Amino acid sequence: MSTDTIPMIERMYADFNARRIDGVLAVLAEDVDWANGMDGGYVHGHEGLREYWTRQWSMVSPHVQPVAFVPEGNNTIAVEVIQTVHDLEGKPLTGQTHGLKDKTVFHVFNVAGGKIARFDIREG
Repeated sequence: MSTDTIPMIERMYADFNARRIDGVLAVLAEDVDWANGMDGGYVHGHEGLREYWTRQWSMVSPHVQPVAFVPEGNNTIAVEVIQTVHDLEGKPLTGQTHGLKDKTVFHVFNVAGGKIARFDIREG
């Protein structure tokens, strides 16, 4: 695992939380596979992620705070994150029908060629 991996992931979270899609996409492989936390399955590639996040951010306001980084070998790192999700007015969600909710989870990143090639979600 490169010494640049953790700072890259930290910047990616900062860009995600600030809703800077292009900043996040800059560290992702063009053909990235990204776990869809709302609907299940995976989103593929930059354009798929742009559509996914645009839709997600029109419905809810998620925030992810990394609290621990755990290298797992084979260019994979697990990041323990505290995920909070509010409505668009900043209020806690109630009665949501999607898979996003406040909880601690692990985000698992596989890095290839200095870019994130795959993202998975693992329950804490």
